[in-house]
Amino acid sequence: MAPIVAHSANTRATMSAPSQQPGYQSIPSAGSSALELREQESSNVRDEPSRLWRLLAIATFGVLLLALAFAGGRSSIAPPGKAGPGLKNEAVPVRLCEIYHDGGKETFSDVRIIQTSLAEPSKQWGEVACVRRGKRERELHAAYGREDEDGGYARPSAIVNVDFDKAPFADRRPILGFGGSFTEAAALNFGSLGEEGRNVAIELLFGRDGLGYSLGRTHMNSCDFCVKSYSFDDAEDDFNLDHFDTDVTHDVDSGMIDFMLLATKTHQRAYPKEREYGMRIVASPWSPPPWMKAPTDDDLETALHAENMTGSALPVCIRDGVGEESKYARSWAKFFSKFISAYANHGIKLFGVTIQNEPEFPAPWDACAYDPESEGDFIAKHLGPVLSKAHPDTKIMIFDHNKDHIVRWARLLLDQKHAASKYVDGTAFHWYAGGMDRLLDGAQGIPNLHRLISELDVMGVDKDHILLNSEGCHCPSTGYAGGDLNIAWARASRNAHTILADLAAGSNGFIEWNLILDSIGGPNHLGNMCDSPLLAVPHRALDAKGIPSQMEFETAGHPFGQVHGDNKTREELNAEGVPAKYLDLGIVVQPMYYFVGHVTRFVRPGSRAVHGLVDSCSNGPKARTFRPEEQDVPGGGINDLARTGIEVTLWPCEGSTRQEWLLNEDSQLQVFGHDWLGAPTTSCLARKPDKDLGGLMLTNCNVTEGKSGLFEVVQISEKHRANIVLKNSKVDAENSCLVVQPLRTGGGAYGPRGGAQVNIGGCDEPWAEWVVDPSTGEIYSTVFDDTSPESGGEVCLTTGWPFLQVGAFDTSANGPASKVAVVLNEAGETANYVLKNQGDTLLAASIPPHSIQTISFA
Repeated sequence: MAPIVAHSANTRATMSAPSQQPGYQSIPSAGSSALELREQESSNVRDEPSRLWRLLAIATFGVLLLALAFAGGRSSIAPPGKAGPGLKNEAVPVRLCEIYHDGGKETFSDVRIIQTSLAEPSKQWGEVACVRRGKRERELHAAYGREDEDGGYARPSAIVNVDFDKAPFADRRPILGFGGSFTEAAALNFGSLGEEGRNVAIELLFGRDGLGYSLGRTHMNSCDFCVKSYSFDDAEDDFNLDHFDTDVTHDVDSGMIDFMLLATKTHQRAYPKEREYGMRIVASPWSPPPWMKAPTDDDLETALHAENMTGSALPVCIRDGVGEESKYARSWAKFFSKFISAYANHGIKLFGVTIQNEPEFPAPWDACAYDPESEGDFIAKHLGPVLSKAHPDTKIMIFDHNKDHIVRWARLLLDQKHAASKYVDGTAFHWYAGGMDRLLDGAQGIPNLHRLISELDVMGVDKDHILLNSEGCHCPSTGYAGGDLNIAWARASRNAHTILADLAAGSNGFIEWNLILDSIGGPNHLGNMCDSPLLAVPHRALDAKGIPSQMEFETAGHPFGQVHGDNKTREELNAEGVPAKYLDLGIVVQPMYYFVGHVTRFVRPGSRAVHGLVDSCSNGPKARTFRPEEQDVPGGGINDLARTGIEVTLWPCEGSTRQEWLLNEDSQLQVFGHDWLGAPTTSCLARKPDKDLGGLMLTNCNVTEGKSGLFEVVQISEKHRANIVLKNSKVDAENSCLVVQPLRTGGGAYGPRGGAQVNIGGCDEPWAEWVVDPSTGEIYSTVFDDTSPESGGEVCLTTGWPFLQVGAFDTSANGPASKVAVVLNEAGETANYVLKNQGDTLLAASIPPHSIQTISFA
């Protein structure tokens, strides 16, 4: 077998050259123009004079509807001269949206597609115009060459396979919903708006025409997104908490309590059918009062306790540990109970608590560290007994940190022999990758969620056990402050990707970090500025007089330079997708808001993830979704996942740069791309699996460091099968091959071909057989070919995940439609697709570059 070679010098040069403009870059796609397609359709009609008039009428009607689709909803391309920011101004041949109302086993009376696209950023949640076709029309199209639904008449079409009746976690708790966090920063920014602005903002977040949030999170005592640290009992050694502020005055005065009450009222009014679920708010502590904490490294050696709420001792912050006789642990457990009671007295019944925000991190802000053993002891000996007696309906959730260590914590604390397990109702986790590379946030750990659910089953954990992504956001600063629409759009896509992937893996919901922040992403008393879906900019309101660009509570100044959004007119911002009608009230609605809304508005509490996977087009491997026939250069645009720390996984082949590999002169498997800032990136397949994430990752290509693998492609059969042998392995060659590592739980809603990992293992198994295509850079396996039709087929070695993704849901419990599919295209090129339910074609359509669509079936 020949080694993989570079596809072309031009491709490599394009991917390694510095970008002229930050963000995504588009690669022009090959193929016919839309006009050429219409001419081809007309020639098909002219070939049959006996049916000329009938078919001319059908063709003319189709062309008319195609024109309407371009004009309203813009389901395909922007007209010349009006391409969206960051997109090539070139027409891409695409499918007309066609809905088949004789779609097989299940017929839907109302099928709709809404879309948000970078091509037209100011037309969020716009409806895509579609043609409805019946059986007779399809027969006519088949007779004259138009029924090639899988291959497509314009370019190859992905097959989006769903099974609305196949819920992989049907025996587990359904989806609880989505939401954001009621921090002090969020409350202050909400309160900075005028009355009309507040009314609109609350509807945007919790109303039926907004995101429809039904989950929330708040902090017990202060967090970093506060003006300063505070506690509800600062009296030294007040073990009985006689001085606890039962009025939680700070949270009342800051507006946090009123914010939560208004959100609850808004949600109840908007969704009366969801009373069974209601508005559910979880509380998390960042730090106990300093007098309960052991001294940190920043305190004097003679200190009896911590001076501040910031930082933490290791391995546990509690002053005298968490043993049964610990006075401080006992008092801290009582603190939880009093806080829950205080909130209830204000009309807020907390749904649950987590033990500690990010217990593995002795953060420079408000923090308290635990290891799994100490958190288990605190639950078993203190918090569990207290809450089971005083607040038996309040859920207790463990962990509340990143996915890398979630399995290790669960194995200990949820083991039925552990004394803490009987008190635990759920596991909370965050979307961050840890470390300093913030472009990895939301990009790691999905296989670990599959492992977690598998472990829950093995340990016999109750099927109602909650899995909740309790925090996620982009840092640093905000999209508005940065001023680059492409980066703001990339952040929005990452949000949507992570939510869909979490739900497919069995998560019950997703809570965004702050609900609303200011223009720079604060206030934060440690300067840890981050992004949020809404931003309060009261100085931009039409009636603003004498309002400064930063409120008094914001003391950070401009740590990342000028706020570029403030330098743009309302018209410029409106064109970039920041609606002027909200900006006129002092509210910036960012792209991530609309992307998240494609899920939250339709996937209501009680919904379930069902099988959904974007499969290869039917005429592969000669053609792929982003690589038409007779083209060997991968498409889809620049690979923004070619960076150290990305997991390498397996997905159906799409012919994109995310599945393009080069066996370089040093025998490394190398990938190329650019990050969101436009900087060129390159990385190589690692030599050994990550000890926490369980599979091979991308790492740096420095040969002397020895982190990357050195591989040799060895042909093993006449069918072009090969082993990919690790040459710098520490074990014998027979056990040093690249192998497929299937996901636990069968891959959840994606199925076994949706994100399987790769590892190093034995060479004599089918898992170790690969097809290496030097002309396209694809490395794929056919090991899943013998499985069921919806899960069989090729899978390509992929950096992270493919450009084109889907999430499918049964939303019949409370949704506006009974079934929903969300299609996400992160590519810089249009993708055609055919959506099938249990093999029956429901519709054919296209999705523009950097776009998201929600398809609802009623």
